[in-house]
Amino acid sequence: MPEFKEVKDFPSGDDDLHRLPLFQWGPFLFTSLNKKFAPELFFKNMMDRVAWMPLHDFHFRPDLSKEYFVDANWALYCENYLEGFHIPFVHAGLNALIDYGDYETELFFPFSSVQIGISKTGENCFDFPSSSPDHGKNVAAFYFWVFPNLMFNFYPWGLSVNVVQPIAVDKTKVSFLSYVWKEEKRTGGAGADLDKVELEDEEIVQKVQKGVRSRFYKHGRYSVTRERGTHHFHRLLAEFLNQ
Repeated sequence: MPEFKEVKDFPSGDDDLHRLPLFQWGPFLFTSLNKKFAPELFFKNMMDRVAWMPLHDFHFRPDLSKEYFVDANWALYCENYLEGFHIPFVHAGLNALIDYGDYETELFFPFSSVQIGISKTGENCFDFPSSSPDHGKNVAAFYFWVFPNLMFNFYPWGLSVNVVQPIAVDKTKVSFLSYVWKEEKRTGGAGADLDKVELEDEEIVQKVQKGVRSRFYKHGRYSVTRERGTHHFHRLLAEFLNQ
């Protein structure tokens, strides 16, 4: 620092840059401004579930990555992601590939969950090793959610990481970051047309945003079978907002 030769006891430890915790999972690095929680509470269940995948073979593809701006609150976007209830009504193309009757949601306490899309045809699925807990299943996609605003969507071709960022109370930026593992599988299956599915989600989420502004809207109820992920998210949201 120029012109600081006469300053007593400079530099001191108080002048250092802040040190933040760093957590690494494969090629991915995570940090947090709040050191209250161990990163394993957020990531361990997902890491264990896909431990057989060679994440270092996943290559970031900026040409396949994209940012979307949604005229809705960030939490409404997360709600939409956390239930498969809307798939038959909003995503005709995806619904033709995924078996809605076998769509599963698993909650990982405290801070994550996964939705599992089972293929109707048995095509474009993961080739699980015998060590995987999903061995023998025709899984077309894993949709992992990590509280509060991260999504890790694993497809047979690779991974789409979605980062949901609040811009305003009614505006959200969603970054889709694509990591390709098997290029030859990228154009088939549940993860083949992410842009189309995203635009369909945006349309419905923006309609929900309009609906919750109504003077008649108070609250809704939860589907026991289809909205476990949404309920889990709401409980966490209430817990943190009410601290």
